[in-house]
Amino acid sequence: MNAESMLLIRLSQTDNVAVARADLAPGQAVMPDSLSLTMRDAVPAGHKVAIAAIDAGAAVLKYGQVIGVASRPIAPGEHVHVHNVDMVASAAGHEAGSAFAPVEPMHPAATFRGFVRADGRVGTRNYLGVISSVNCSATVCRHIARAIEERALRDFPNVDGVVAITHGSGCGMSGSGEGIELLRRTLRGYADHPNFAGVLLVGLGCEVNQLAPLVGTLNAREPGLFASLTIQEEGGTREAIDAGVEALRAMLPVANRASRTEVSASHLTVGLQCGGSDGYSGITANPALGAAVDLLVRHGGTAILSETPEIYGAEHLLTVRAASPAVAGKLMDRLRWWEGYTRLHGGDMNNNPSPGNKAGGITTILEKSLGAVAKAGSTGLMEVVEYAEPVTAHGLVFMDTPGYDPVSATGQVAGGANLICFTTGRGSTYGCKPAPSLKLATNSALFRRMSMDMDFDCGGILDGEFSIAEAGRRLFALMLDTASGRRSRSEEHGMGDNEFLPWQIGAVM
Repeated sequence: MNAESMLLIRLSQTDNVAVARADLAPGQAVMPDSLSLTMRDAVPAGHKVAIAAIDAGAAVLKYGQVIGVASRPIAPGEHVHVHNVDMVASAAGHEAGSAFAPVEPMHPAATFRGFVRADGRVGTRNYLGVISSVNCSATVCRHIARAIEERALRDFPNVDGVVAITHGSGCGMSGSGEGIELLRRTLRGYADHPNFAGVLLVGLGCEVNQLAPLVGTLNAREPGLFASLTIQEEGGTREAIDAGVEALRAMLPVANRASRTEVSASHLTVGLQCGGSDGYSGITANPALGAAVDLLVRHGGTAILSETPEIYGAEHLLTVRAASPAVAGKLMDRLRWWEGYTRLHGGDMNNNPSPGNKAGGITTILEKSLGAVAKAGSTGLMEVVEYAEPVTAHGLVFMDTPGYDPVSATGQVAGGANLICFTTGRGSTYGCKPAPSLKLATNSALFRRMSMDMDFDCGGILDGEFSIAEAGRRLFALMLDTASGRRSRSEEHGMGDNEFLPWQIGAVM
């Protein structure tokens, strides 16, 4: 194979665009699929090139799917991007469940070494959590966590750390309705999370989001691993910090008794994220993650696909795999909600992709969504849940979340994700305490440039060094190793303390 034939990637024989492997210059000869083509424009790596004439108003095809329409005639060799492509409403048909097939389990089942909790759930980490009910108690939570990490943690090697879960809400909102229910559901999910050996809840005392209703809904923990306090009842900030430190000091020896044991991969729940996507995301990292997800599901585990605005236009690839018409209907209901939500706020669903996505070669939300759905692999869609709702089904589950990564991942962790896999083409530094976060680079240049942040290099797929299936096998092994205690890059560098960001809906009063 000559060099010219390696410069473009054509993903489907029906496509009229191909993706540049490297920066291309005007006049340069390229040969996608033995076609002879001369570049008319300079095209950055990851961007699209027309490989056939596309009339004005005609469909632009990538992945064998419509990603937009030409806003003017486009000649072969031209750069295809926002300057000559318009968004078009998705016209894909929905045949709910027609491609659903039961999963064939793999034997013997894969295992990892996790922390088995009293309720039978399994943690991949052994943290203590300090959780604020309201923004007014956030500073106290951080001081409590810092005091324990600086003074007491060294004597308890089985405790991974203390995480302050703080946020900017909890008051100035209605005491009923969707907004506060979302917040309470999210806090409840973190307070019950198996990666927390023990938790301390801290309130101010007069906030709308009172501690008592939250405490009353939590699962029972092992004696000595739960406490709560309010700053006003303790007598002020300093007194509350002192009381919180003492509460955590009492938890440390109990939490330190936990040890890792061999458990089935069915106890692994992985949140799937992509952020800072580029033109290679749907070619390398997302399909590699999808291959790993297929292995996870066949071993009994669970994967949570989310970011509802970023499956828009590709939802037919999920509904066709739905376990039932009811599951497909839930997904379509959430998409219709989002269409109304964006209209209410004067936006539209094509506000996504972001400027960084566009700089990386993604033109429309249809193109981004088609690549993003590849993270979900090929198994059946077993359930659709709302934001931060507990995920109890095994297999592929969809959780309705915004596309904003920190908000989306927060919902996944609240739902029970004990590991996050995050694909990126532009570069992400996302950590996610208490759940470890693995970053998957779409290309080797990014992996080298941000080597202190990236955990897995998918660029070898692009370079022909290994297949998507092999990348999936390697990634699944890394997921099991990380669940067993291998530290992610973000953990090695102390990242992940500030990413808790619940979805805020409703009026601020």
